[in-house]
Order: sequence, then structure tokens, then C-alpha cells
Amino acid sequence: MSDYQAPLRDIRFILEELAGLGDIGRLPGCGEATPDLVSVIHEEAGKFASGVLAPLNPVGDRQGCRLEGERVIMAEGWREAYRQFVAAGWVGLSLPTEHGGQGMPKIVSTPVAEMWSSANMAFAMLPHLNVGEVEALALAASEEIKARYLSRLASGEWGGTMNLTEAQAGSDLSTIRTRAEAAPDGSGSYHLFGQKIFISYGEHDLTENIIHLVLARMPDAPPGIRGISLFLVPKFLVEADGSLAARNDVRCIALEHKLGIHGSPTCTMSYGDNGGAVGYLVGKPNRGLETMFVMMNDARFGVGLQGIALGEVAYQKALSFARERVQGRDAVSGRDGVAIISHPDVRRMLLTMRAKVMAPRMLAYVASGWFDSMRHHPDAAVAERYRRYVDLLMPVVKAWSTELGNEVAGMAIQIHGGMGFVEETGIAQHFRDARVITIYEGTTGIQANDLVGRKILREGGESLRLLIAEMRGVAGELASRDQLAVLGPALVRDLDTLEQTLEWILANGRERQAEVLAGAVPFLHLLGTVCGSWQMARAGLAAHARLDADDGDTEYLEGIVDLVHFYFGHLAPMASGLTSIVMEGGASVVKPGEAIFG
Repeated sequence: MSDYQAPLRDIRFILEELAGLGDIGRLPGCGEATPDLVSVIHEEAGKFASGVLAPLNPVGDRQGCRLEGERVIMAEGWREAYRQFVAAGWVGLSLPTEHGGQGMPKIVSTPVAEMWSSANMAFAMLPHLNVGEVEALALAASEEIKARYLSRLASGEWGGTMNLTEAQAGSDLSTIRTRAEAAPDGSGSYHLFGQKIFISYGEHDLTENIIHLVLARMPDAPPGIRGISLFLVPKFLVEADGSLAARNDVRCIALEHKLGIHGSPTCTMSYGDNGGAVGYLVGKPNRGLETMFVMMNDARFGVGLQGIALGEVAYQKALSFARERVQGRDAVSGRDGVAIISHPDVRRMLLTMRAKVMAPRMLAYVASGWFDSMRHHPDAAVAERYRRYVDLLMPVVKAWSTELGNEVAGMAIQIHGGMGFVEETGIAQHFRDARVITIYEGTTGIQANDLVGRKILREGGESLRLLIAEMRGVAGELASRDQLAVLGPALVRDLDTLEQTLEWILANGRERQAEVLAGAVPFLHLLGTVCGSWQMARAGLAAHARLDADDGDTEYLEGIVDLVHFYFGHLAPMASGLTSIVMEGGASVVKPGEAIFG
């Protein structure tokens, strides 16, 4: 069983050649993100990931968490690791300096977040929650709340959560019942009553305080999602000077017994069993979901990275096993006792895994640069273009990446054969851990419906047309490179297919809405696959240019070019089948009666 090693060559190549690290470093507020400093940050993160977090991953999986009274006890070694994590300043890497963070752009923190999840996804969930909570509070909270809570969340001294889901509501937040009543003392605070389920890190012993963001309804709130407000509810109340006061009326009453991510506590939280949990309104009344979506969008991007991260570590372990496992005869030479990486189908699976990690990684890293550009670019028109790209492709980054992560983890077990099906090799943990990432923060179906309904139909496909035009420019560049010229017509065909499918959705989205939505997930995969072709083509062009200039690791750059050809030969052709499903398959889903289910 191999240990995780951060893929630093891949990270640096993608950031410099595709995501525009140099350009981001020249934006206002991003000047400290020089290539040399970024390399040091990533090297140190890689050391911490492989040296501290990865060894604790199987410990957390075996021991899990346990609830003792009202306290959740974490696995052995986790408290010390978290202490080191906080001391090194990793929690606030991308958070604003005014709140105690280091102010690095998202393009820098994105690969770091991937490393944490590859090494120990269950551990990495806690600091990710803090980042999202700080961003939400910085946007909408009062100055008093910011002063009292932000710096300690940004440092990781205190933990953060988001509390959305309830047993009867699931993904339908319009039906939540947790209520918030104005405190009778006239202080401006509220008392909250209700229960929330599936709350990651709702209780633990890693931090002295936990700051919950809770969705609830006020007594006079309108029905549905328009009547949801957001409240900050600390585990321990906080005095004006920042010292901790009395324990609040909030507690963990149960831990979920899960398929995977055993090291992270998934809690049922109860508010107000003894008179009401003290909470403070964040933002405007009945507008809480808008603020929470800041946290949710960041969480969705982060979950997409989890898919890439788990795919990466599964690929690393499968590759190591395939190089070491001796079994069978070489089908061509007839030589006995060869490592299984010599077998063509094993090579096909390994290359498929690598391509299914690299393509979504390229897209996610490029999207991280878009985040930075939309926040910092001085040209409002440029910033707006990147905002539209982020909005359009966030469902793809989340759902396509996580679906591929599951596929890659499954292939890793296949390559291990029977040894992959037993726990001793460790590969099964990644398969189990990966299963949740297509579910939480919005299932693949929810992401696909958002893509088709909100991002395509609502704006008439304008953002996607803008993106397709940019992709066509890359297709034209391929013709100038001898080794890549053959890929140009293939990318053009895929873009034509994508555009044709877009026009079909726009033409039928109202009259045949059910059929269009029945094809929403295949359309999301279509868009992801074509975006993968786009980014792979850009990678091929960049690697080819560096080879021509004799600039860099020749063997690595040739490997990138070869991987690009593999993607276009094995994964890109799926686009035509997906578009057929979108345009022709919906009727077979919605028209048959109940008898079809047997």
C-alpha cells in the first residue's frame, strides 16, 4: 500500500499554463501570490498532507467518533494534528487579512484544499466549513458579530458549521420547521427551537467553541424559502471581550453510523430543549438562504475538489499496486511473471483514471482563477464575464467531478482485484468515502436541474454561448500544432454537438419540460466532458509549446501530450452518445405509465 504524495508537478503545470497564476498575481490584492511563494506553499502543504494527515486517515476510519454524554470524542491523534494545522495558519490561507487570514487568492488555496482531502477527507471537512462561514459572515453579519467571531473562525481556534437539513425537509429547505423567537429581554437576540440532521462537525473536541449557522423561521415569516432567516448560534456564548460564557442550549443528541468518512462526526443537533438556544440574526430577516448560499457555493466547489482529491489518491494507490503486483503472462511477448501494468486493460483503466482526475482538476483550477478575477479584476466587464462562467459551471465542477471521483475509486478496486475488496489494502476506504460526495451539498440531479433550469433556460443560454465561443478559439489553435492538429476537428465536432443540444433544450424547455429535465444529468455530463476536452486541448498546446522551446521536464510534458490524445480517444467520444440521450431519451422516462416499474 503506497502513501499519498501531493501531485506537485501536475499542480504547477495547470496553475501556470491553464489557470493563469501569473495573471492572477498581477491583480489588485493578489500581488503576494508570486510563482515562487506559491510553490513553497504547495510544497509545505504537501509535506503536511503526506506526513501528518494521511497517516491519520485509516485511524479515523477504524476508530470513528464516539458520543460521550454531550461530547464527541475524535480519533487518536486528531487533536494534535488539528493543533499543528491551526498553528501553521492553514485554515486562513485564503481568508482576508483583516479577519486574521493570509489573503492568498483562491487559485493558491484550491490545490491545498485538494491535498487535504486526498490525505484525509474527513479531517479536511472542518477547516473547509470555517472558510465558508467566514465568507458568509463577512458578507452579511453585523460589525459586532464580525468583531466577536471572525478572527477566531479564520484562525481555526473555533470551529464552524452550517445547519440546513431537517428530517422532514431533506433537500427541500422550504419545509424547514426550526423556529426563532425574539428574546424576551429585548437584547435583539433570538431563541431557537428545533432539530437539524446531517450536521458535519456539529460537535467535537478539536476546538473550545463551535459557531453554528442555522436556518430558521421567525413567527411572522412568509411560507417557503422566502421565509427563511439565518442565525449565528454559538456552542458557548461569547462576552464582549471575547471570553467564553455559559453553555448555550444546543447539543448533539446522536451521531450517524455512516458508510464512509467515519473520522468526521455527522451529528443530529437539538436547539432549545431547555428554554431556547441563543442566536443572533445574520443579514436581513427572511433573506437567510441568500447568505447561506455564499457558504453553500463555496462548499459545492470544495466538494468538487473532494472528488478530484479522492480520485487522485485512489489512482496513486492503484498505479503503485499495478507496478508491484506480478501476475499473468504478457499477451504480446508471452513473457511470464509480469507486473499487471503490462496488461493492456489494466493500462487502459489506469489511463482512464488519470484522465478522469486531470480533466476535472484542470477545470476546477481554471474556475478558481475565475473566482479571483471576478473578485479582483479592475475591469468590470472582465469580472462580470468570469462571474458568469463561475455561475454556469459551478454545478459541473461539483457534480461531474464527484461522479468521476466515484468512478475512479471504483476502478482502483478493480485494479486491486480481490485485494481491493478487503479492508487491509486501504483502497476500500476511498471508495466508501467517495460515495457521499455526489449526495451532499446538492445531489447530482439537483445540480443538473440547476444547470438546465437556472443557468441555461433562465438566461436563454447566453453564458454557455459565450463559453462555447471561447472554446472554439482553442479548437482553431490546435491546427497549428502538428502533433495536435488531428484533435482540432474532434473538438469542433464536440462543440457543435454541445451547441446543438443547447438549442434543443432552449426550444423544448417550456413545452417539454419533463423530458428536458429527464436529460439534465446527461447534459451535465456532456458539458463536463466537452469542458474536459477544452482544458485537455489547452494542456496539450501548452505542453507542446514548452517542448518546442526545450523548457521543462521533457518526459513529463510528453506524458501530458499523450494523455491529451488518450482523453480524445477514449473519453471525448462519449459526448455524441450523451447528446443523443438528452435529445431522444426523455420521452422513454416520462411517457410510460406505472407499469414500467413492474
